[in-house]
Amino acid sequence: MTRPVFLADDLQPEATTCKVGARAELRGDEAHHAWVKRIEVGEQIDVVDGQGLRLTCEVTAIQKSACQLIVHGVVQDSAPVVPLTLVQALAKGGRDEQAVETATEVGIDTVIPWQSHRAIVRWAGPKAEKGAAKWRQVSIAAAKQARRSYLPRIETVVDTDDLCARVARVTRGGGVVFLCHEEACVPLASLLRAESDSLAQAVEIMVIVGPEGGIGPQEYEALVTQGARPIILGPHVLRSSTAGPLATALISAAIGRW
Repeated sequence: MTRPVFLADDLQPEATTCKVGARAELRGDEAHHAWVKRIEVGEQIDVVDGQGLRLTCEVTAIQKSACQLIVHGVVQDSAPVVPLTLVQALAKGGRDEQAVETATEVGIDTVIPWQSHRAIVRWAGPKAEKGAAKWRQVSIAAAKQARRSYLPRIETVVDTDDLCARVARVTRGGGVVFLCHEEACVPLASLLRAESDSLAQAVEIMVIVGPEGGIGPQEYEALVTQGARPIILGPHVLRSSTAGPLATALISAAIGRW
């Protein structure tokens, strides 16, 4: 059985100081989560710090507020050679959160919320902070489910001008930006077959996904001008919630992350 994963935020002592044979205590929400999951004495769990450090631990005692552990293994997982970034337009009906959840399970490294012109959902003021916090919660839960040791970084919301500047920095710095668009002519799968070797050497690969209403003409031109490459994912039009995770999966397989 695969070991369940818990975060080291409330681990004492800190995960980075733990050695094989050390005793530690998991507290707070993560200890309560272990209690709710009915983790028993003698079971093994993984405790991760979100930056690649993974402790394999045996549970020696458990209560609602504290879980006693002994460390059996300490591993620093390697970071991805080519980081993957998803720019996800805000979408109604929780479809943007679905995209964050699935992309996290697939292996995305960074997610950037995008306030596109056609997005019905608007993040402004305190709502922007609340929205980003919700995305972080979704990504953390998905990362634990996927048993990841690295947590995705959820950035603050950007508008189209900010995104164009970011795209320019990525493309001029040795990265690649793919712009999902239903009127594009180049299938992503074909492009990946032709350019897999060069993409595997990229500094970063970014995928941009628009809202349910699509990316406006002016936004499209602005992003392409800064170096974004329009691509289509397949013969069918995908929802905003599925386009990003699918693109991430195809890219991960092509560049050897899978």
